[in-house]
Amino acid sequence: MEMRFTITERPDYTTREIGRKLFAGGADFLKGVVAMDGMPPSDRLEVCFAGRSNVGKSSLINALTGRKALARTSNTPGRTQEINFFTLGEERYLVDVPGYGFANAPKPIVEKWQRLLKAYLSGRQSLRRVFLLIDARHGAKEVDAEIMQLLGRSAVTFQVIMTKCDKIKKDELQKTVEKTIAVLQNHPAAFPEIILTSSEKGDGIDTLRSVIATMI
Repeated sequence: MEMRFTITERPDYTTREIGRKLFAGGADFLKGVVAMDGMPPSDRLEVCFAGRSNVGKSSLINALTGRKALARTSNTPGRTQEINFFTLGEERYLVDVPGYGFANAPKPIVEKWQRLLKAYLSGRQSLRRVFLLIDARHGAKEVDAEIMQLLGRSAVTFQVIMTKCDKIKKDELQKTVEKTIAVLQNHPAAFPEIILTSSEKGDGIDTLRSVIATMI
């Protein structure tokens, strides 16, 4: 049976206000983790941002929090070399994990990142949802499908966020969304809504804030 995927609609004013107030309370960098034994206590609801190298994870986190340099950004794929934890209010963590796929770094370092990423995604009990970022210009690729399989095996719900939606025309965006949905059909762990975003233009930011704020 085919799963039905839809584009997340912008929430109503009341729900947007819940999201705005949560993020207005401030987000702060807590720590960067290079091994599982360095993880903070799993005593908060936790959401994670994952995606191919240079897909725009750091830019999206900065746009969400309204902090231009909270998460480091770089045009060099693979700059994020550790799992970065950010506190969001008193009850949530935002987590930025190393980009997967191509990274401009020595192979042993890349392999170490990938092992850490897989250990985190499959072994973190407080992880409520992974936001899987897909570049709207390219759609889901094979390496994205591999991470989807890992999340499925680990029983971790993930939700696709299309990034850089302002970089292509609407008809092209529709095609990459359809391409991505075709991939998602094979992954029961996928949440059946896709969020369209642009960190530059602010599109979809209040929607994503609301999703995070109303998650229990």
